[in-house]
Amino acid sequence: MDLCSMKGLLALTALFTGLIAGLFFAYSFSVVPGLGRLSDEAYLRAMQSINRAIQNPFFFTPFFAALLLLPLSAARAGDAGKKRLLRAGAVVYTGGVMAVTIFGNVPLNNTVEAMQLQNMSLPELRAQRLAFEDPWNRLNLVRTLCASAAFTLVLLACLRQQVPARKSL
Repeated sequence: MDLCSMKGLLALTALFTGLIAGLFFAYSFSVVPGLGRLSDEAYLRAMQSINRAIQNPFFFTPFFAALLLLPLSAARAGDAGKKRLLRAGAVVYTGGVMAVTIFGNVPLNNTVEAMQLQNMSLPELRAQRLAFEDPWNRLNLVRTLCASAAFTLVLLACLRQQVPARKSL
């Protein structure tokens, strides 16, 4: 497969968008419930650990590749219907995944990262968890839904049959 071709570009776009949608889906529906069962201190320590661990090339590559490939695929799509689907996917991904991450989840992550948990009392740990957990989970659900929607739009673009251009009379 020629990765410079539209099919190759669309395949990479689907791959990276799907990886991110799958990551957020799995996290939302397996990790979040598991973390919810931990004590306040264990929960906050786990979030600190997860926030450090996810900052790696295996996450960043598809996360940023999808951001770049969605509009690139839309620009290179010859079919107007594919172009619309891919543009919509780019908008949903940019706003619902990237913007929510940058302006929502990351600031919350940074707050948790700065916590000196060993110096906190049980009521302080509880208060910090309450201030973090629900807002972070809501934002993560938005990312999950938007990444899944963007992936669905890419799949629809992949499945769309090329509509031949009309010949003028």
